[in-house]
Amino acid sequence: MRAVLDASVLIALGQIGELELLRILEQPVVEDAIGSLYIPPAVAAEVTTEPAATNLDRFVENTQFETSPVVCPAGDTYLLNARSILGEEETNGDVQIIAIVELWTDSEIDVAVVSDDRRVRTVAQSLGATVTGTIGVIVRAVEELGISEENGKDLVRRVDSHGLHMTGELREKAYELVEDAATDSDEGR
Repeated sequence: MRAVLDASVLIALGQIGELELLRILEQPVVEDAIGSLYIPPAVAAEVTTEPAATNLDRFVENTQFETSPVVCPAGDTYLLNARSILGEEETNGDVQIIAIVELWTDSEIDVAVVSDDRRVRTVAQSLGATVTGTIGVIVRAVEELGISEENGKDLVRRVDSHGLHMTGELREKAYELVEDAATDSDEGR
């Protein structure tokens, strides 16, 4: 499965210096294939907030993943269709994400979209993509990397206080998911 990363998650994790958590989404790369993590060019351009922008630059330098355009020039059918679906006049990060989802699902490539943007998540899921967001990445990191429940909850707090701004209900749900993941991780050892 290939994961397309959205600016919302890159900013949320980049603000707290935790982009490395995205490595849990990496899959072995088949020779001559696109890397398993992908940041569309327009998405990368949307990450301008510091320290997220600098942290993203460092992450890109130290990670094997694709950042070159997968979707072709502005007249590309997938881009035009994505613009239409989203009601956008210009090609922005959201448009590139949806175009990539369509391209890859048409090519029978499993794709995940990692975004906190409800519209992007809804459209991507309707097109056959798996979706997750910042909290999903944190929960998976707790489960797969053995991050403690306390540290997982601290990550949620840090993300919340640096821009994700969760409602109390969402924060409690995130804590519950972290607790469950920590329990599952402990049972798996």
